[in-house]
Amino acid sequence: MTEDESNSEGLMERQTTGEDRVRMTARQLSEPRTANWIASEAGWSHEPTKRVLERLVDDGILHRDDSGTHTTYYPDYRRQAMQEAMRLRDSGHTVEELTDRLADMKTQIRDWKGEFDVESPNQLRGTLVDESLDAEEEDRRREIAREWEHLQRRIKIVGFAIREWDFLAPREPAEPSS
Repeated sequence: MTEDESNSEGLMERQTTGEDRVRMTARQLSEPRTANWIASEAGWSHEPTKRVLERLVDDGILHRDDSGTHTTYYPDYRRQAMQEAMRLRDSGHTVEELTDRLADMKTQIRDWKGEFDVESPNQLRGTLVDESLDAEEEDRRREIAREWEHLQRRIKIVGFAIREWDFLAPREPAEPSS
């Protein structure tokens, strides 16, 4: 852990409540997680974490899945995507800069497809059965597969922000009518 990371973690613990940390952790989930996992990440105990998570479910911020062996919680991915698109729109970047970012991400994926002769992150993971690969190359391919999936999600969000650029623009409040 770098000094900056430990300083920011210490700052987070000093200046936030357990409930704040649970909310921050829950809103950043990229996959369903249990209350125990969220409690551990937030540095808070299980029961109060579970109460906060249930309130977030009631408020429509999180979803709960009881179908598995453990109850898991996950964010409303549509809400997350919309908020991220609004952040991109409000970030000070131009639509041209976002378009360039989109092109760079797509180019990176095309490069990986060409380098490994595969069409998807899972096909890349499938190449790990090659016994001639050393541990370092296996790790590299696993990391690229994770990054590829991340880029695929980002492409959708950045593409949405570009397509809906005008719609996502901040609006001035309407003047009250007399």
